[in-house]
Amino acid sequence: MNKVPSDIEIAQSATMKPIAEIAEKYGVLDDELELYGKYKAKISLDAFKRLKDTPNGKLVLVTAISPTPAGEGKSTTSIGLGQALNKIGKKAFIALREPSLGPVFGIKGGAAGGGYSQVVPMEDINLHFTGDMHAITSANNLLSAAIDNHIHQGNALRIDSRQIVWKRVIDMNDRALRHVTVGLGGKACGFVREDGFTITVASEVMAILCLANDLMDLKDRLGKIIVAYDLDGNPVTAKDLKVNGAMAMLLKDAIKPNIVQTLENTPALIHGGPFANIAHGCNSLIATKLALKLGDIVVTEAGFGADLGAEKFLDIKCRYGNLKPDAVVVVATIRALKMHGGVKKTELGNENLEALDKGFANLARQVESMRKFGLPVLVAVNRFSNDTEAEIELLMNKCKEFGVEVSLNECWAKGGEGGIEMAEKLVNILQTKESHYKPIYDVEASIPEKLDTIVREIYGGDGVDIAPAAMKQIKKLEELGLDKLPICMAKTQFSFTDDPSIVGAPKGFRINVKDVRVSAGAGFIVCQTGNIMVMPGLPKVPAAEKMDIDENGVISGLF
Repeated sequence: MNKVPSDIEIAQSATMKPIAEIAEKYGVLDDELELYGKYKAKISLDAFKRLKDTPNGKLVLVTAISPTPAGEGKSTTSIGLGQALNKIGKKAFIALREPSLGPVFGIKGGAAGGGYSQVVPMEDINLHFTGDMHAITSANNLLSAAIDNHIHQGNALRIDSRQIVWKRVIDMNDRALRHVTVGLGGKACGFVREDGFTITVASEVMAILCLANDLMDLKDRLGKIIVAYDLDGNPVTAKDLKVNGAMAMLLKDAIKPNIVQTLENTPALIHGGPFANIAHGCNSLIATKLALKLGDIVVTEAGFGADLGAEKFLDIKCRYGNLKPDAVVVVATIRALKMHGGVKKTELGNENLEALDKGFANLARQVESMRKFGLPVLVAVNRFSNDTEAEIELLMNKCKEFGVEVSLNECWAKGGEGGIEMAEKLVNILQTKESHYKPIYDVEASIPEKLDTIVREIYGGDGVDIAPAAMKQIKKLEELGLDKLPICMAKTQFSFTDDPSIVGAPKGFRINVKDVRVSAGAGFIVCQTGNIMVMPGLPKVPAAEKMDIDENGVISGLF
């Protein structure tokens, strides 16, 4: 039996074209490219100005069922679909989120697709790439330093050190940094206070980078960040500390989207956006809008299941970007649906039609949620080698009964070739079905009303219970006039409920909101439900343990 090569072995044997050659083919001028070696580049924002009157291509969002340890293959499907669209003669462009070092070294080992549907150079993309994450980290921590220095230097703004809401960040999972004390060491080291680190991708700076329209909009949004409250309870912003200009300066290159290619030389913009349950979870508005000018069909993705990433894409990103998506692809695997039907991970190799039938309810609810936004839906089933013919037939029939178009794809094993049927069905949807996109709630509604709508319409719950402390925070936001913003739900990705252990499509539950805070710069209200980790820890066996490098610089263990 032939050994199946690992993702990184496949990526290392790929024939890449110089990125300048691919960019030129899609209409990017030589002067608009800022090269980082031969195979990756940033695109200058000058390209926007030149292309502003060019009509937009079609926008397709890839999302998924609720994630399980069995895997869904959302990025793999997004990349495979882009490759397949090019194979059938369409000018497709892919817009993806940027991997983060914390999860790569912790639980994932990589986030650049898989098999024969990857973006390359995958080592670079999964590691430091073009330095965007480092720029976000530096900008965030400059603001942290400015807060503590301001207090140390006399505290002219009368910042209440008990009410500092801005956290430091690092791009690594490190549970020991969740709660720390800063300022130890006496007078010269500032004032002692409790602080904590979050992971870089959960920073509001990341969300701002993803939602800014240009550099000046970025600077303006950074200035609106609320970092603390003064002794009278009034908000103190980054602009009050006079550092938003310096923060924007640190991000002047990071705001430019990164262009790379797939294994089949389809162009992909990779820019910003992990963490759908805190920071926003979609790639940058700039990258998506640029891709729409350069491609006839743009395939983009949102983090986690449709109830998290896609909901934020449609209620936050599209609202701010004035985007009107044309279709949604919901990715599922038979393995994951069996888990939603109650099968243990160790038993997924066995045929289980009953569990698959039961687990289908999760897929059905995610599809229904997308339809509520007025969007046509295609279900993409990412095929695994141990899926049986009976299981495939059952799932296809279930989709047919539900009235949703479905396609089986083998993009992992066969690249673009394995996604041709999916691409053809998507093109047919784009040509025959109209999008009637609209957000699910009115942004002018009260915070409790917006929360209730999300819970009932998207999660399938009975409503929302808001803790007294969270209600107090809501009242505060109402007083400050900051309540008329979209909602960014911080909820577990594993369940429609706020309990990660409840799989499938439960009914009769309520969502508990225990914390409400405003990301005034990003332009949304974060509502925390359950125990959301903004600084995850490493698992017992971190992915980093399987990684290595040899004397020739060849990397192994990234996957």
